[in-house]
Amino acid sequence: MHERAAEFAARARDRYGVDLDVVEFDAGTETAAAAADAVGCDTAAIASTIVVSLSGGDIDEDRLIAAITSGANRLDLDAVAAHFGADDAAMADPARIRDVVGWSIGGVPPLCHDATLPTIFDPTLAEFDTVYGAAGTPSALFAIDPERLAALADATTVDLTE
Repeated sequence: MHERAAEFAARARDRYGVDLDVVEFDAGTETAAAAADAVGCDTAAIASTIVVSLSGGDIDEDRLIAAITSGANRLDLDAVAAHFGADDAAMADPARIRDVVGWSIGGVPPLCHDATLPTIFDPTLAEFDTVYGAAGTPSALFAIDPERLAALADATTVDLTE
């Protein structure tokens, strides 16, 4: 197992007391469509983690949040900004994600971040018995009940998709 995927599994066990079955795929899973193809599920069952940078308004300084969205949905950045009282929301810079969150884009998991981020959860994911999230690399995934995922991520369920 790739060292970052193993690190993710160890963090989940240490922080949350859960043993997540991390599966690696040769073809890669960096997009929701590729992940769904690898697992053999609907793209909507992929729990994509998107890190967003907020600024202005009620936000004192540039702040990062995490959005766990269905792979079939597109995050509405204006709705995210409004939800958090910010003037602007943009996709976070990949280098900043790596520095603050501890994971690289394409493999950012929905939990086990280096920093605590406010997290929102797409209600579309609750329509599935099982969803699949990145496990620290662009080729590793784990399966989990969506309600359990939202609870572990301490996420607020709110629809902020287009």
